[in-house]
Amino acid sequence: MATDTEHHPIFSVIRERQSVRNYADRKVPDDSIRKVIAAGIQAPTALGFQPWQFVVVRDRDLMRKASDYCKPILVEKIEEEPRNPGTDIFLAALRDPEYSIFYNAPVLILVLGAREVVSSVIDCALCAENMLLAAWALGLGSCWVGSAALIEQNPDLLAALKVPDDHQIVAPLIFGYPAPLPPKLERREPRITWVP
Repeated sequence: MATDTEHHPIFSVIRERQSVRNYADRKVPDDSIRKVIAAGIQAPTALGFQPWQFVVVRDRDLMRKASDYCKPILVEKIEEEPRNPGTDIFLAALRDPEYSIFYNAPVLILVLGAREVVSSVIDCALCAENMLLAAWALGLGSCWVGSAALIEQNPDLLAALKVPDDHQIVAPLIFGYPAPLPPKLERREPRITWVP
């Protein structure tokens, strides 16, 4: 087991990865998608259930329909919340007919969790984080678009996306080659309590 964390590649990937909300118009190879999913399924899973399933979406029209469905629902929900400058910017974007909650990424992967497995959401969230890190290691950008889980409310979209009834959308993840990125936000120092 490696102990030199300063130079171990996984620590660099963890430090450098950031959510990407601007993508180049470039196709992601199937092999890269398979590698990202292969990394995902190495995540911890309670009692070895491995409750995940994946839907890979490249259909831009379907992604647009999903985005257009989610946007007005998001506007309604956000308008009920306390406001801040970030909220106002997001609301303005959601009201723009050209704006996509998927940021024009070429690939959407839905990480689905089996409804009957109690640990499904946690297991699939761990799987999703592995996928985000693997994507960065492969030179791909990614973002967890949590608001896309609103798709669950639309049976027609669920059918078009081939989401089986016995699974739920846990992690809607987008992938693609990043366009120029802003600097990553600095993380605050962690608050740690040591119990001797």
